[in-house]
Amino acid sequence: MTVHGELAVVPAATRSEAARALKDFTTAYNAADKAYDPALDADRVTGPLGAINQAGLKARQRNNPDGNANHQPLELTDARYLIPKKAGWPRWFLADTDSNRDEDSGKLDTRWLLVFVKSGPGAGWKTAYLSVVAPSQLPAVAVDDDGRAEPVAADSSELAVAPKDLGTQYTEYLQKGAPDVFAPGTATSGWREARRTTRRAGFSYQYIDRPLDGGTFAPLGLETEDGGALVFFSSKHFERQTAAKGLRPPLNPDVEALLTGEVKSTLTKERVSSQLVYVPKKGAKDGKVAMLNRLPGLTAAKGS
Repeated sequence: MTVHGELAVVPAATRSEAARALKDFTTAYNAADKAYDPALDADRVTGPLGAINQAGLKARQRNNPDGNANHQPLELTDARYLIPKKAGWPRWFLADTDSNRDEDSGKLDTRWLLVFVKSGPGAGWKTAYLSVVAPSQLPAVAVDDDGRAEPVAADSSELAVAPKDLGTQYTEYLQKGAPDVFAPGTATSGWREARRTTRRAGFSYQYIDRPLDGGTFAPLGLETEDGGALVFFSSKHFERQTAAKGLRPPLNPDVEALLTGEVKSTLTKERVSSQLVYVPKKGAKDGKVAMLNRLPGLTAAKGS
């Protein structure tokens, strides 16, 4: 009997395949970071991480054409692979790793969580999401008797917020303060308040927020032991600075490297952001979505 790969519910990857994907990503990431060359890891990143990584390398390459004089190779060790079973494509898995980025004395111990996505049977594994989280913040992910994780449907009705709605809920919250589904924190109430109270003589600020929830930017989640979910999702954010007559918005080298147009009185910065949240099950006593990590990156700038 033939079992069609697009119909059978199978593990997204073997553990050896997952380990190879992590190794290949790390090798490419280090080569690109050392040379400040986005081409060297372009085929290993996608989604929000790809947008942030490629734009950042482009800016640094322009400002440092000889490469990264301070390059320190990234090491990802102690990997735990959370591999869900699913039918069809894309397939994905989560690598929960320890990095050498917090080895310096006094730094908080963290885990690097990387989501790998494969778009089809002939495609390679690419890293779409990266989150850096303290181990104490991570809820326990549910696994079956074979150690396989359980994916959460994008339209799940079992959670306080369906994963597919997180981008919209987050950006509407930043714009309007509602819906109030997020727990207070630096990336929720704190960021909204900081933007509201930003003041600089001679300048005005405007913010536009948009969800990113399709294709390689789609939300991805795993069920937790308590019936909630650990979910990665994306968003895009614009910040416009408008200067009074006689003034000009300031430019730093990274912004200037990604700039199109000429800054006369207005500078618009575009950022892509990935978020990792814990979403409680519907009806939970504390039903707020908790922001565990936010990773933003400048991807474009425009002057006028």
